[in-house]
Amino acid sequence: SSGINAEYGEVPNFIAVALALHELKFTALGVRIDSGDLAYQSLEIRKAFEQISNSIEGCEFLPKCTIVGSNDICEETIASLNQQGHSLDALGVGTHLVTCKSQPALGCVFKLTRVNGVNRIKLSEDPAKTTMPGKKVLYRLYGREGHPLADLIQEESEPTPTGRVLCRHPINEIQRVYINPSEVHQLQRVYVREGKLVEELPSIREIKDRCDREIGSMRKDHIRLLNPTPYKVSVSEEMYSLMHKMILEHTPIREMQ
Repeated sequence: SSGINAEYGEVPNFIAVALALHELKFTALGVRIDSGDLAYQSLEIRKAFEQISNSIEGCEFLPKCTIVGSNDICEETIASLNQQGHSLDALGVGTHLVTCKSQPALGCVFKLTRVNGVNRIKLSEDPAKTTMPGKKVLYRLYGREGHPLADLIQEESEPTPTGRVLCRHPINEIQRVYINPSEVHQLQRVYVREGKLVEELPSIREIKDRCDREIGSMRKDHIRLLNPTPYKVSVSEEMYSLMHKMILEHTPIREMQ
């Protein structure tokens, strides 16, 4: 599956083979570019396909041929291609799909937060590793322009946030803000309870569509590749109070002599 290069005269070779296949009632599907300037080459290849189609009868299939780009594709490459303009139909992402350059490993740990109806907390000298106790519900608060302003973590027993909502930083007591959301969406849905499926799982397409909608609703500065604005995830006053009460209760007081 060797790729072609528009600068080395390989496009005429592909067109010749495609025309021969067409006479034999076969259809060439497309080409892959795996080196050089992907944006420029894709435009040149598409232009060649269109020129042949306009000058030779029966070659209407050529402009519809797929042009695939590969060669160490990553987020920055895709952003650059979109900025330049190109005629690629698909991108082959391999290495950076399984090992993202900016986040080569996913740090994810499961911690117990409630056992037999009793809240639990894990304490750490690193505040980021201190867990939030109890059963929780996650909400997304939207502003007047339709963009999410912050996510809010509440205790399960708390009502859905409405009106003027106090959002607190989980650790820093002086970082807090009031939000008057125009919309509030509950993000959390339970599909499995006590090992049993309680709601039909969405399809892969439905999951992708929802992901695309959520990303599309974010402010551009939150999702830009270079120096994105951090998105706030806050806790309610009740969640903050529970967390810090348990921190004080379970943190031993040192003695000095």
